[in-house]
Amino acid sequence: MNKLHAMSVFVHVVQASGFKRAADIMQIPKATVSSLVQQLETDLAVKLLHRTTRHTSVTAEGAAYYEQCVRILADVSAVEESLSFNRMRSGGRLRVDIASSLAQSVIIPALPEFLDRYPDISVELACGDREADLIEEGVDCAIRFGELPDSGLIARRIGLLGFVTAATPAYLSKHGRPVHPNQLIHHRCVAYFSSSKARAFPWTFVRGGERVDLPPPGPVSVNDAGSYLSAGLAGLGIVQLPAFLINAAGTGPMELLFEDWRSDPLPVHAVYPHNPHMTAKVRVFVDWIVELFRLHPEMQTGRMAGRVW
Repeated sequence: MNKLHAMSVFVHVVQASGFKRAADIMQIPKATVSSLVQQLETDLAVKLLHRTTRHTSVTAEGAAYYEQCVRILADVSAVEESLSFNRMRSGGRLRVDIASSLAQSVIIPALPEFLDRYPDISVELACGDREADLIEEGVDCAIRFGELPDSGLIARRIGLLGFVTAATPAYLSKHGRPVHPNQLIHHRCVAYFSSSKARAFPWTFVRGGERVDLPPPGPVSVNDAGSYLSAGLAGLGIVQLPAFLINAAGTGPMELLFEDWRSDPLPVHAVYPHNPHMTAKVRVFVDWIVELFRLHPEMQTGRMAGRVW
């Protein structure tokens, strides 16, 4: 038994949550996948996976072994890449799943520089607010906001997304300017809701030891970042936006509110399946994203100076 190959098979089974999906992804027979995992369990004298006719889940020992396998396989891949610089420049397609707002405001304007640096890599951006299944849909890398579920994917924290609260001058002239978050209950706010969870995200405000959490009151809710920004610009109500949208071109005038308060930021991660053949392309893209975010302080702290944008 090739131990490294068997470890790679086991990692794919955990990430795919099943033997058949892992076999399809690796393009090897399901019987081979099952046999290699069984040999690993025999060699290790531990049960790595719980198997039923409908579900495959990792045991506690299997979870610990999975983490070690991921690190070992990544180290082996890194050593191989260090011995052949051409492998890092081998080119090919890199498919990235990313929120439309981040793609349009930050990533795409800077993408020519990445393509100049790595001309042999072609980038396929899957833009939207729906989170793709990386394994099922063949996505190499995704940029995710918020805390991550235990998905078996490799994750690297690359930033911190903050939010600002804003409204158009026309709205404030008509309805008045709130000076404390509690006053929002007397205003129209535009809510942003998750398509997968069918609920609106609450707004948070923190200042010193004071904290306000509230569901944004108002008659309009949307589940698309572009539509959400448009709703704010149309004067439909007060909005709470990702801070990086402040720098988006052509957004029109909006005034920031509650500048002495902060909202709970969300961590930003790059996530990707373990795949030694794509590691180099993913690594250079994620490293470039980290460099890019350093040019955008709002992707590090979420704070932005100035009252009008």
